[in-house]
Amino acid sequence: MGDVLRFPTTAPARPAPRPAPEPAPVEPLWREAAGEELRQERHRSERTLADVAEEAGISVQYLSEVERGRKEPSSEVLAAVAGALGLRMADLTLRVARRMHAVRGPVCLAA
Repeated sequence: MGDVLRFPTTAPARPAPRPAPEPAPVEPLWREAAGEELRQERHRSERTLADVAEEAGISVQYLSEVERGRKEPSSEVLAAVAGALGLRMADLTLRVARRMHAVRGPVCLAA
């Protein structure tokens, strides 16, 4: 009939997979950066969501959503929250610009 072919009982070694390159950071949306700045300032001043929301004249839920970058607040709301935290709008805007400038990723084209 013919010769018997013997196959190895173990699989041949495969080269180790290359690690995936780390994705570049994506530029945050302005509302996300502003919300994070407001949250950090609130924490620095050791104030609660309820306290700041009441002083700003908005609901706790809405302030929470602003801080998490879920809502696109009007300039009036931003000014009220910033004011409740002792910030001027110019200060908040500068902080947000610095935060966004620090991210060296691709430009966000999300609508």
